[in-house]
Amino acid sequence: MVYSYSYRRQTIGFASLLSQQQEIHHLAVEKSIRIDKEVVEYASKNLPLEERKEFEAFLRSMTEGNTIIVSSLSILSDKADELIKVINCVLTHEVDLWIANTGMLINKNTRMAEIFPLLNNLRDEGKEQSRQTGRPKGSQSTSKFDVYHAQIVSLLSQGLSVSAISRELEVSRSSLKDYIASRNIKELAEGVGKLISKEYPHQELDNIVLICPFEEAYRLEQEQEKGV
Repeated sequence: MVYSYSYRRQTIGFASLLSQQQEIHHLAVEKSIRIDKEVVEYASKNLPLEERKEFEAFLRSMTEGNTIIVSSLSILSDKADELIKVINCVLTHEVDLWIANTGMLINKNTRMAEIFPLLNNLRDEGKEQSRQTGRPKGSQSTSKFDVYHAQIVSLLSQGLSVSAISRELEVSRSSLKDYIASRNIKELAEGVGKLISKEYPHQELDNIVLICPFEEAYRLEQEQEKGV
């Protein structure tokens, strides 16, 4: 069966369930989407993706043609590397993902170049939250390179060196290298790069999707339980 899901997440530091519901409802009315099922994820703290087993199970259960609506991208995860995995899984299952606060649709026809700016939006949401709650101990300050963040991720994932990227952006190589190291951007770029299948080594990032990363993890768990 094909369903449209409203997905909300209740945990510390996130928008209330009511405000999430209002944004989702507004988009559903605007886009004439009938919501068939309401799904709510509860947690007493902001858990890492690997500990959100119910969420992973929900993603694995999705089939082609289903629709998921969330109020904002950060509801899925407030960490860019985790979002890469979530978006990968959504695209793998050929699901339509609507982001209510931006009105954006992410599906198999979405170019990866359109998705990168969403990571910047996620970082901006984090900055706004930090201003509201106070800067946490150990948090990073802003950088002049922040405006290039998504572009740097894209270029690194395509195999460009730091030197080549510094020439492309016309910035200092040493400063750029420090920025990449301080933000762990190489790790993020590796996650983006995994969207490119080994069977398609000569194709661009756009519209190349691997198997949902949660599928392989789930398969391994099942084999371990069975003693395979």
